[in-house]
Amino acid sequence: MDELLARIPGPLLWLGATLGHAFWITVALNVLFAQPFHYRLLRTVRKIAFPSILAGPAFFALGLALDFGALFRAYALLCFVLGLGVAPICQILYWSRRTAPQLTAQTSQRVDMTQVLGYVPSGEGRDAPKCLWPGNQVFQVEFNEKVLTLPQLPAAWDGLTILHLTDLHLCGSPDKSFHQAVIDRCLAQGAPDLVAMTGDVADSDRHHTWIVPVLGRLRWNLAGFAILGNHDHYYDPMVTRRRLHAAGFDVLGNAWRQIDVRGQPMTVIGHEGPWFGAGPDLSDCPAGGFRLCLSHSPDSIAWARRARIDLMLAGHVHGGQIRLPLLGSIIVPSKYSRQYDAGTFYRDPTVMHVSRGVAGQHPLRYLCPPEVTRIVLRRGSSG
Repeated sequence: MDELLARIPGPLLWLGATLGHAFWITVALNVLFAQPFHYRLLRTVRKIAFPSILAGPAFFALGLALDFGALFRAYALLCFVLGLGVAPICQILYWSRRTAPQLTAQTSQRVDMTQVLGYVPSGEGRDAPKCLWPGNQVFQVEFNEKVLTLPQLPAAWDGLTILHLTDLHLCGSPDKSFHQAVIDRCLAQGAPDLVAMTGDVADSDRHHTWIVPVLGRLRWNLAGFAILGNHDHYYDPMVTRRRLHAAGFDVLGNAWRQIDVRGQPMTVIGHEGPWFGAGPDLSDCPAGGFRLCLSHSPDSIAWARRARIDLMLAGHVHGGQIRLPLLGSIIVPSKYSRQYDAGTFYRDPTVMHVSRGVAGQHPLRYLCPPEVTRIVLRRGSSG
């Protein structure tokens, strides 16, 4: 080991070790935050991890200069391999990800909600001042329309619309009027056929009271479905379920419903795992037919493939919230790390749409604006 280290130029060893140190801690954080641990434990780990990353350059500079010993040299070599070997490969794989071929058209309009409202809706949350940080896109909401062309879609469903909402994180910042204006904008093209709310609705002990005034403004032609996420788990989930029900939603939990859609059956499945159990029991679920799954986390994709889900809608990861030029997202709470940070993916037989969400516990968005998506289903070959 010492002979190998001696062959590596000092500055190169320092650079690789520093990058590798940051790489493995970041990946570990992403995987850890995908687990159903108590949020106080997760916050404690985060408070330790971020300073550890920042201290990395000085730590390796001193260690290489003063020779901290064999254990340090072994760690430095491991981080060097991670930093200049594994991390670049992972970055190339991230750049190489393919959008689902079923996504055949997409339009997008970004709306500055401060102009819509006529003021800055920072609200009264604990982190309200962060809304005003230079370059923050927290109020720049992107309203997307995505056309998914699916050969298995019943002919009667051609043109069926699904409004996908997720991660409102009602906590005071942005304020209630911001969320109400977003909902009103969602209906600018008329009511969708279905509404899918995929969790993290309330994010404090006080803001359950916003659920009905905000989500109660929604309209749909057929049905509105909702599930809960990890932040709902932290703050009295039974209250959130009752409020969503009062707003008109069918709150699925880890369960399924079969509904009639234009004369054809659709099975709508909720997956709130891992925070509310492992997931739904589909042993009595009708075989065949179109299956739509609402999952808070994209980590359910392997389960969805086994369950023969046709379309899965997810949120939770917020697109990373802060994305770097060229590199993309960094902090993504998923066991797959950054692989499914945002967008539309295909893992046979499942098409998965991962939304960046409307808000977050921390109102920070850089190169990653909030998102609401209206999905239009079309019957046909995607090529």
